[in-house]
Amino acid sequence: MSRPPPAHRLTTAHLGAAYPFVAEGGLGTPGVYVGRDLLGGAFSYDPFALYASGALTNPNMVVMGQIGRGKSALVKSYLWRQAAFGRGAWIVDPKGEYGVLGRLHGVAPVKLSPGGGVRLNPLDLVAASGRQVEGEGSRRGAQLLASLSEASLGRSLRPAERTALELAVEDVAVAGGVPTVPRAVTAMLDPAPEAARSVRTTKEELAADGREVALELRRLVHGDLRGMFDGPTTPRIDMGARIVVLDLSAVYDSGALGILMTCAAAWLQAALVGERSGPRIVVVDEAWAILTHLGIARWLRSSWKLARALGVAHVAVLHRVSDLRSAGAEGSETLALAQGLLADSETRVVYAQPPGELAGTADALGLSSTEVSLLPRLGRAIALWKVGQRSFLVEHRLAPGERTLVDTDSRMVQE
Repeated sequence: MSRPPPAHRLTTAHLGAAYPFVAEGGLGTPGVYVGRDLLGGAFSYDPFALYASGALTNPNMVVMGQIGRGKSALVKSYLWRQAAFGRGAWIVDPKGEYGVLGRLHGVAPVKLSPGGGVRLNPLDLVAASGRQVEGEGSRRGAQLLASLSEASLGRSLRPAERTALELAVEDVAVAGGVPTVPRAVTAMLDPAPEAARSVRTTKEELAADGREVALELRRLVHGDLRGMFDGPTTPRIDMGARIVVLDLSAVYDSGALGILMTCAAAWLQAALVGERSGPRIVVVDEAWAILTHLGIARWLRSSWKLARALGVAHVAVLHRVSDLRSAGAEGSETLALAQGLLADSETRVVYAQPPGELAGTADALGLSSTEVSLLPRLGRAIALWKVGQRSFLVEHRLAPGERTLVDTDSRMVQE
């Protein structure tokens, strides 16, 4: 019997030339393993490395997909794997699904509830930003409170109201001590004579200008949302932890969820300004709850644009592109801001979409006809990755030890 011919051996460089187009070359930068590229080979991804190489102009990401297709499993395992490379993560968690991730790092979630024992001060950013650029902290603080007020009132602030709010935040910022929402409310209801003189009005008129806004913000201090954002930040919170989870599940069914998520995100941003511990990943789950409010959408968009300055990669988790389109009417500023958030996220991960979503998804992401035809047929854990101008079909893979991490319903399945 004749022997088979000996195996032919080549270097990988020569093999690529001998068998072209068999396997995708990947993104060309180091990164954490995500899974299998369905065109062959492994798929790895790291937004910070891609930004440093010039392959991306921003590190932000949007992940979208139907329930049960695996987007939650992707985000959690991605954060877990990034931690091995020293990438910390801060998570706004409205459904209480990331607690296991925190506990695996030895960190308990920061659980917020009305009247609870943990407080986060969204106006920490007044002091934090103020250390970077004079006056920047007051501007950002006033912008945040204006966003919260507009969301609560359901309208844009009038010029007199916005001026009263800005003067109150400036007064609190220069008065010393810790700037807090209660102090800003008090400064609006009882403004300083100097503040009134600076805009050529009386103390009484300035108080009248800001009264409606102050009473709406008072809800965070004495109303149904008290006990979460109405005082200095609870000192025992460890912002240096590898994983910080802000658990908002106690208020998930509240109509004020978007307001609370924005307060939490503002507090994280303030902490980021003061942190110098390397790149961070900030996850905003159920991001649709924020984007439906015009003022909050404005604030979030500006935060997204600060990603590079802060060394942050944002991850917004949605169900579908229509979550963005439902933020406002066609031609509205709210819709433009929501779509701008997508434009400022140069990595888009899209799991299976129903037929009714295909046209909107194709338009928003600039998909080819081939990519559109694939979306309804993608199996569980398989997603279309749009990274800059490149496209990949990736099957996310879990290690056996990661299944408990992504199991949110006490079942050993991908959510």
